Amino acid sequence: MAQPSRTLIHVTHEAARKVGGIGAVLDGMLTSGPYREAISRSILVAPLFTTEGGADERLGPDGDVLYSSLDGLVKNQYAASLAKVEREYKVNIVYGRRTLRCPWSRLRSSAEVLLIDITRCNQQKLNQFKGLLYDKFGIRSDRYEQSWDYEQYVRLAQPALAAVQALGVCRPDTQCLVIAHEYMGMPTALAAMLQSANAFRTVFYAHETAPIRKIVEESPGHDTMFYNVLAHARDHEHYLHDIFGDMSGFFKYPLVKASQYCDNILAVGDYVAQELRFLSPEFNNVDIDIVYNGLPAWQISLEEKLASKKRLQDYAEMLLGYRPDYVFTHVTRLVTSKGLWRDLRVMKNLDAELLKQGKTAVLFVLSCEVPYRDPKDVYNMEQWWHWPVVHREGHGDLTSGEALFYSGVQEINTQNRAAKVVFVNQFGWSRQTCGRRMPEDMSFVDIRRGSDVEFGQSTYEPFGISQLEPLSFGTLCVVSEVCGCVGFTRAVNGKQGVPNVIIADYTDIGTGRADLKDLLAIDRAKREVIEEQVAARVAAEILKRLPGSQEEISELIDSGYKLASKMSWEEVVSSYVLPALDRAFRREPSFPA
Repeated sequence: MAQPSRTLIHVTHEAARKVGGIGAVLDGMLTSGPYREAISRSILVAPLFTTEGGADERLGPDGDVLYSSLDGLVKNQYAASLAKVEREYKVNIVYGRRTLRCPWSRLRSSAEVLLIDITRCNQQKLNQFKGLLYDKFGIRSDRYEQSWDYEQYVRLAQPALAAVQALGVCRPDTQCLVIAHEYMGMPTALAAMLQSANAFRTVFYAHETAPIRKIVEESPGHDTMFYNVLAHARDHEHYLHDIFGDMSGFFKYPLVKASQYCDNILAVGDYVAQELRFLSPEFNNVDIDIVYNGLPAWQISLEEKLASKKRLQDYAEMLLGYRPDYVFTHVTRLVTSKGLWRDLRVMKNLDAELLKQGKTAVLFVLSCEVPYRDPKDVYNMEQWWHWPVVHREGHGDLTSGEALFYSGVQEINTQNRAAKVVFVNQFGWSRQTCGRRMPEDMSFVDIRRGSDVEFGQSTYEPFGISQLEPLSFGTLCVVSEVCGCVGFTRAVNGKQGVPNVIIADYTDIGTGRADLKDLLAIDRAKREVIEEQVAARVAAEILKRLPGSQEEISELIDSGYKLASKMSWEEVVSSYVLPALDRAFRREPSFPA
């Protein structure tokens, strides 16, 4: 008997454009060979976030709009069916294709894209659907309607499913699966469960556990407090509401909790799976597969590594007046969970020993709160106050969050003599975006390829692709114990350590068993004591592992590439993703009758 073809409907806010982590996952997964061989059609679904602009802007530079009632493009084989959906649900639809590209493997893949303009909708059908969400899944939409982030994805659900069906996906020889990427996709997955013909299977792709992120980020004890509490709760069969109270007022909570009704859950890390089971006792009987994210496995030569490092050193010398022996980097978003202050603690602890050795280092932190600064503003800042070594609030430079981090940078740079920090608050890494002092031939690949150490000491990090991206380039990757990528390195390499990865365990509160009250009492002051101890250990480990010769650099390149090859998207899709999807397709639906 022939294997039925498979169609995957990915519901995500990054359907039309790559914005962040989920977009990186889609690029890596959909361009991999095993995915393209196993999946016949991929349809990316999202709300149409803006109606401004023309048809050529709807799907980005790599998109091709085939149908858009907003733009009068209706000559398409699905035009009549899509127009019927528009009339029934009182929405507008944009349909087309776009090319996904993995920046590291350079592979390409094409996916269909379906965007729904839900600013106006059939209110009667919407109210009926909200009633079903309450009757079947206990979700009270009236509590969250004031949040557009909730409302837009509930509005999306029914017309999106109808539009998908209008594209002819539900044939007898086809298996269809709705993948809810995070809470955004859950209303569509729940709507799919309510289809009487049982046309769809559903999967929740847990790129994080949103209620847990909220707790970790907002608690002054961050991961040091929470993950010790989580371990205690697991031992004593306690759950989220027992310890942290009722979180049903947070609109993401009921959507994530409803993932228990999906045919499978894909968790990007071991801690994410534990966090989901902590949400409520119902998750004890739910299928959850660990499906790690993939990493780039790109082999380079020693000469390529040294050429990229030279460009970074040239830039540092232009900015600081000295040529550093070592170049450290951290490429990340400027949010609390990334734990950027921990990098500064490590740099502080490195300074004395580097000075003793007669060595110097610079840490480039590439992070910003705004999407993109106009290069003209950057050139002015560079000319008038020596940006990015010196910053000013406002005037196109520091936002409030950036100013807060820069105050820590200033303190370190004032005290340290051998280990300095340069904060580059700009998106991009080239002369065009970062100013005339940057080498003309610099590109983003240099900050990945030429780095000696990449930091990623997050307080909450479900996986952490960015932390290990430079792995195959011979870079030492410093990651937190709570990062999901740590579990992946252990899964492929066993418990023995690898020379390229340094694990900073900020959850280590020493020996002995603390009671729950003491664990919950871990505040900022107690966390900072532990952070200082861990930072000293991390600094010592970095100094121990930094290569002292070209031969040692080559060894790190070889060991990093071997490890990354076992963690590539090809391996992830074939060993983790496809088996997890198979289980979803085989499972009998079990949502509330």
